[in-house]
Amino acid sequence: MGTLSGKIALVTGAGSGIGRAVAVAYSREGAKVIVSDLDEKGGNETVELITSHGGIAKFIKADVALPEDNRILVEESVKAYGALDIACNNAGIGGPIAPTGEYPVDGWNKVISINLSGVFYGMHYQIPAMLKKGGGVIVNMASILGAVGTANSPAYVAAKHGVVGLTKATALEYAQQNIRVNSVGPGYIITPLLTNNLSDEVLKYIETLHPVKRLGKSEEVAELVLFLSSDQSSFITGSYYPVDGGYLAQ
Repeated sequence: MGTLSGKIALVTGAGSGIGRAVAVAYSREGAKVIVSDLDEKGGNETVELITSHGGIAKFIKADVALPEDNRILVEESVKAYGALDIACNNAGIGGPIAPTGEYPVDGWNKVISINLSGVFYGMHYQIPAMLKKGGGVIVNMASILGAVGTANSPAYVAAKHGVVGLTKATALEYAQQNIRVNSVGPGYIITPLLTNNLSDEVLKYIETLHPVKRLGKSEEVAELVLFLSSDQSSFITGSYYPVDGGYLAQ
């Protein structure tokens, strides 16, 4: 029996990287998983990865920046498996790189709509579904940049700080209704979001920013998300947990 046996879990941005690792970890521990992403190919590859190991998973395409997509995603998840117990709001983008005075307004709007509003829209529809079941667990994907700043990524930093605050507010609202809400703050993790946008030289430099002198792995983040999604963390809500190789300790 896995720690999530009998649970229904939804993961956004599950077509690659951390989202895929979370979906696989959920399945390994016995959950039926709804894999969601805009990337149909990546999402279906995640489903195949799960089902090829005996797990149960279904892909549902959704754009988290659209409230209606979030509503339909939750409705289809409940229709497929009968309930919703767990949600990991992971979908996110990096956005443009520029100082605030030169940052493109459309880039700001896109990052905020996906990385922050997308988390709100997700919870807005996930929570009522969880309440019908008598409770649930939500894990929102923030970042180390939800706790500190970095130059030239104002939208990303603002969005991730917002996710941390939104998580705390929501946790307080539903603490007595058996819904726990926490956020996770990954350091720099080896994912397509990082490797597709940065040169090897830059990646090598970023490694040096972490006291452990390496980048993190998606699976290392997924294990923390798994713990926070299970009954093993039943007294934990409204908190922010870095998994960052010591980055924030400096």
